[in-house]
Amino acid sequence: MFKKKRNFWKEKKLAKDIDPDEIFLDSSNLPKFDINQFEGRLEKPIGKRTIIFLAAFFVLVALIFSSRIWYLQIAKGEAYLQRSEDNNLKNLIQFPERGIIYDRNDVELVWNIPNEENPDFPKREYTNKSGLSHLLGFVNYPKQDSLGRYYEYNIVGEDGVEKKFDSKIGGVNGLKIIEVDVFGEILSESTARKAGNGKDLKLSVDHRIQNKLYNLIKETAIEIGFQGGAGVIMDVNSGEILAITSYPEFDSQIVTDGDNTEIISDYNNDSRKPFLNRAVSGLYTPGSIIKPFIALAALNEDIIPPSKEILSTGSLAVPNPYNPEEETIYRDWKAHGWVDMREAIAVSSNVYFYTVGGGHDNQNGLGITKIEKYLKEFGFEKETNINLSQEAKGLVPNPRWKKEIFDDDWRLGDTYITAIGQFGFQITPIQAARNTAFIANSGKLIEPNVLKIKNPKVEKKVNIDKEKFEIVQEGMRSAVIKGTANSLNFPYVKIAAKTGTAEIGAAKESVNSWIIGYFPYENPRFSFAVVLERRQSSNPIGALFVMTNLIDWMHINTPEYLENNTNI
Repeated sequence: MFKKKRNFWKEKKLAKDIDPDEIFLDSSNLPKFDINQFEGRLEKPIGKRTIIFLAAFFVLVALIFSSRIWYLQIAKGEAYLQRSEDNNLKNLIQFPERGIIYDRNDVELVWNIPNEENPDFPKREYTNKSGLSHLLGFVNYPKQDSLGRYYEYNIVGEDGVEKKFDSKIGGVNGLKIIEVDVFGEILSESTARKAGNGKDLKLSVDHRIQNKLYNLIKETAIEIGFQGGAGVIMDVNSGEILAITSYPEFDSQIVTDGDNTEIISDYNNDSRKPFLNRAVSGLYTPGSIIKPFIALAALNEDIIPPSKEILSTGSLAVPNPYNPEEETIYRDWKAHGWVDMREAIAVSSNVYFYTVGGGHDNQNGLGITKIEKYLKEFGFEKETNINLSQEAKGLVPNPRWKKEIFDDDWRLGDTYITAIGQFGFQITPIQAARNTAFIANSGKLIEPNVLKIKNPKVEKKVNIDKEKFEIVQEGMRSAVIKGTANSLNFPYVKIAAKTGTAEIGAAKESVNSWIIGYFPYENPRFSFAVVLERRQSSNPIGALFVMTNLIDWMHINTPEYLENNTNI
């Protein structure tokens, strides 16, 4: 039997497949075999097929991307470059609609209409009723450059309630993002933020009364020769403004549109200053309308009993303290004879108030310190805080003011003149109306408001006995029954009033004409103040004429405001 011959070279090759170090490694059980359970890991190399498949896949993907890149960058590169340059993203402002402004009876005074010139935002439309422009104001539209890009992004209120309540009625801009091509065609769009429309505004004014008051002031000013004027009617308990107007005025629509530059230029160059809201920013010498307030101060200081009479012969002569033979004469507008406080208010006696203000013979006067103190307490020389812009403060003359302005000392004659509302005295029509309401409601300083409100704001309550207010009220009622305001003595409504004619200018070459008052007398609801500015003649027609005609018109057209019923 033949033995199988050993293949030495094959055995040698097999022997070389297992190295000694592999035997030693295996002895340490690196694959983590569980010897008892015959479990562990066996590592197997990746097969050649797998490697070939993966390589082919990646080559295919690379070919696809390369071909696409070649297509986009080379085959279609120029076309897509042109498209990317022609298409762009734009941020478009979404303009809100401003709130509508109504009068107290829900009549629209300002609203919005489509804007044919620029459809991006609505156009503001104003009532064509005169007398409302200073109250309503005007707006400026967003501004664009020559390429149509906006560099001012809001419709901005610039005067009146449009400005004062801009944050409420203006709304909030929105934003839209659009993609457009070279032809301006919209390719895509999305809204980043919606526009929020403004809230509506309800004013306290009755546009009918405001319009009529304005027209009466305008017509009287033109006919008699006044340069301007203003009028205010105010609720004495709530502070709501029933009417507030100023003449001359601008046109809110013309100024907002901005197209008629010739008229706008005339406004700016008009010496009468039509952009000045005289009702809140105009400062005027008050004249005799200050006398009821001087009387109230004298009563509270017990300077004079209301029944004590003082003789007015037409003037008051005051000896010069340095030369008794010389006298300074302070004139009355006429000789009134013996008058007590009520009569002095009714007939507007200067001599009586010279005496009560500065003292004469054996009658003490308030003196300038107390005059200043009381008039400021009654609401003069301070803003009323009406919710309109640029309210003026006013001035009560005093020694400090005279020293600063004229570098001169205060004299008794200065006190006399101040007590009748002259010298450097200055007030606004809104102050006059609010402070008249203070007399009508017996001591409450109410904050005026051009909005319909639920809760009036009382600035303060002046602690003076109601009986003292009643004496002043009776004097103002007597002015209507038999005094200087007699034309307001109507059978259908009882009115209390005080007239005033203030001389102005160094040579007293012109006058302001005033009327203040309230109605109904028994149950006061509304105070009023009207001023006509700078008349060169002594024509008696003025503010009293305006108010007389307004009350007569209201009796026919708006009688509800003359009644005792306060639920309006």
